[in-house]
Amino acid sequence: MPKKVVPEAERRRRRPTRQGTVLSEKQIVRTALRMLREHGSAGLTARRLGAALGADPSTLYRYFAGLDDLTRAIGEELMGRALDSWTATGRWRPDLRALGLAIHTSYLAHPQAALLTASRVTGRPREIEVDETILGILRGAGFGDGDAVGVYHAFIDLTLAFAALDAGALAVKDEVRGADEGMWTSTYARLPSETHPHIAATAHLLADRMNLSAYPVVLDTLLNQAEERLAAARHRAGGTG
Repeated sequence: MPKKVVPEAERRRRRPTRQGTVLSEKQIVRTALRMLREHGSAGLTARRLGAALGADPSTLYRYFAGLDDLTRAIGEELMGRALDSWTATGRWRPDLRALGLAIHTSYLAHPQAALLTASRVTGRPREIEVDETILGILRGAGFGDGDAVGVYHAFIDLTLAFAALDAGALAVKDEVRGADEGMWTSTYARLPSETHPHIAATAHLLADRMNLSAYPVVLDTLLNQAEERLAAARHRAGGTG
């Protein structure tokens, strides 16, 4: 059975750790993010986390039910940072686009954490706040509930899928990433037109684009479709579109 998490008011350490830090859930999450950046997911253990915090590893279980619970808290932190960096304008499409880019950017700032958490549903307050915000933008724009949920589903899955994809490229060693990126000029650009006419014809364009994230382009495609769906719904309802 998982250990029972001690309520916030009861679990705060009254004395600083050996490093002079007064522990909190946020401090543990931030330290875990640093450990993921430095050591990857395999390096995130209760023992290592305790050592980094200057506390006994068992201290972790006063704040989280286990490492999986900590993983959800890390995902929530990335979502919360995205929301904190975003400002609403009251225009649904620019607001949704900006929020998607903010989430994508927040995850790519911590690629190892992104790989660990992008596929998770945390059910924690900041993640719920992001979901409420997205649905509020869509319903406020006039999308019916069914369409709002459909666009939300596509939007959040697209954003997190690209976050994981792009984080994967950032998480590998620099020399490995450099070799992968160089393939577009070292290999693809040298393929003969006799055997690969389509690649040869577009090789210079591939080299310019393929090392960039396609997320903004695909996001705009999704938003175009959503805008068309909203206009069609307004037309059916007798609006002006």
